Amino acid sequence: MSPTFNRKATARIPASTTNLGPGFDVLGLALQLYSTVTLEPSETDTEVIVCGVDADKIPSTPAHVAFQAVELVFHRSGAERPRGFKLQIENGIPAIRGLGGSGTAILGGLLTANALCGTPFSNPELLNFATELEGHPDNVAASLYGGLVVSAQEDAQVHTVRLECPSLLSIVLAIPDFPLSTEQARGVLPTSVGFADAIYNTSRSTLLIASIATRQFEMLRVAMKDRLHQPYRTSLIPGFDDVAEAATTAGALSVALSGAGPTVAAYCLEHTEQVAEKMQVAFKKHQIVADIKILKPDARGATVF
Repeated sequence: MSPTFNRKATARIPASTTNLGPGFDVLGLALQLYSTVTLEPSETDTEVIVCGVDADKIPSTPAHVAFQAVELVFHRSGAERPRGFKLQIENGIPAIRGLGGSGTAILGGLLTANALCGTPFSNPELLNFATELEGHPDNVAASLYGGLVVSAQEDAQVHTVRLECPSLLSIVLAIPDFPLSTEQARGVLPTSVGFADAIYNTSRSTLLIASIATRQFEMLRVAMKDRLHQPYRTSLIPGFDDVAEAATTAGALSVALSGAGPTVAAYCLEHTEQVAEKMQVAFKKHQIVADIKILKPDARGATVF
């Protein structure tokens, strides 16, 4: 189908928190925190504009992963590529903090380019593209579909099931003022795990899904425990144990790293303000300034205008 070059497309994409403790590279939850990506054809060279949160940490060149996603859609659709593009990213998500910022950028590029090309690709196809660029499906699946997602990849195909996550659950984020790259966080992980640890995480991640699906939130205290990645990654985050203890003492149901970190996420039904304050104070005792956000799950996922 021929592209429509006389208009522009805008996508609004929610942030995500992933793993949720035991669901390493499998579980993702969309959050009510957003970035917006706008794409329009240009008669001149490509221009990439980044503004908003942490704009100084994000490349404003065609090397940006969102523009790579645009190029991928035009290449695979066979649509005629305009001479250039104007790609604008209004970033609302702290960068390199474990909140799926790169995934939202990828989806923004894919969704807007797909719209300009006449929507040749379905959401499941775009999810496969996004996973190819991102390297794992958990962030991009959550941001694309909203809610709580469970993803598995087989033969380059991503299989995802979406669950509703009730709005009565709040997520308190303590976001340290230093970045932690996924590469660095993966670098501290072991190359293999014991059989007992594998069973431990399988049981917890399954219990986590069941407890949210049946609204048995008291189970989260056990269900979000992990042995595969957090014991290694938290060594990169000074004060993590103190922050987690402060949150649970103040009333949080459970605490987990958000993605690869360094953001720490506390899951609450009540006492959110107290939990937020105690987490911030605990980080401060380790000379770390942490921004606090109290968010609800996003149920809608990415939208295109």
